[in-house]
Amino acid sequence: MRNRGRFLIATLCGLVIAAGVHIVAILASPSFAEQDTFGRVQSTLTADTAQIISAPGGQNTWLPLPDPAVAVAACAFDLRDGPMRVAAKTGSLILSFSFHTKTGGVFFAVTDRAAVRGELEIVAMTARQLDEARAAEDENEPSRDVRIVAPEQQGFVIVRVAAPTPSLRAQAEEAAKAVSCAADQDVAG
Repeated sequence: MRNRGRFLIATLCGLVIAAGVHIVAILASPSFAEQDTFGRVQSTLTADTAQIISAPGGQNTWLPLPDPAVAVAACAFDLRDGPMRVAAKTGSLILSFSFHTKTGGVFFAVTDRAAVRGELEIVAMTARQLDEARAAEDENEPSRDVRIVAPEQQGFVIVRVAAPTPSLRAQAEEAAKAVSCAADQDVAG
């Protein structure tokens, strides 16, 4: 009976260790991925506008199952170079921004319903940059910018523009490509 007990304990220990290693491997695998989302949109760091990442009918896209009724664009940001301003003109099509950390977690999302006078502008910055911007602004004329604090210095913005009919798909793509993603000179300077 003693040998049988030792065998059961050894087997249970082996199963627990195997389960632990399996869980750690699954949770760690995204950090080892070479072609994660940030890696794919990193080329947009030097662009001033969002780049389309889903084409009509899902052609030339790396999205797993793209929605043919939604134009999707993306732009990456690196806040080490200063804050980033994302701006878009709104229209009749539904527009949304979602801000993601480099590892993919969403930390802010907004739709065109938050637009003021047909414009939607968000300034992403680090906590330190926000403190500096607040210290530099005039007390009599406070900034009207919508400022968000990014939990990481690098990340990306996903822009979605919905086309309710197939005939509006080209208009949705143009609206997505027209989104400006550039260093914010007002805050950075």
